Amino acid sequence: MEYLKDKGLLPDLQSTYRAMHSTETSLLKVFSDILLALDSGNLAVLTMLDLSAAFDRVDHDTLLQRLRKSCDLQGRIVDWITSYLSGRVQQVRLSATSSTPSEVFFGVPQGSVLGLILFLLYTADLLQLVK
Repeated sequence: MEYLKDKGLLPDLQSTYRAMHSTETSLLKVFSDILLALDSGNLAVLTMLDLSAAFDRVDHDTLLQRLRKSCDLQGRIVDWITSYLSGRVQQVRLSATSSTPSEVFFGVPQGSVLGLILFLLYTADLLQLVK
């Protein structure tokens, strides 16, 4: 996180992993921006993006490309992240019956700090696209 902060790679409006930022501060900013727009006589439109199951939809190749280009990560760190993402398998088990294991080509492992950071970096360029 220090590297990301030092290099300015975290989006300005990103609240996760930042001191003094939370869901509450994000909501207050949105609410304040809407009120300021209305008070100035402007129209305010709020567009929301549903990221249901978003962690499961992260394309590994795109993520690694963004890490190289947008975050300027190279060498061993990218190799390590590639190794972290590749070779994962999943299967469904119900009672004593299991499906055939299948390799996972999309998604970041959930339940770990690294999975959250990788998702954050995967979506960091989204704000630039919206602008």
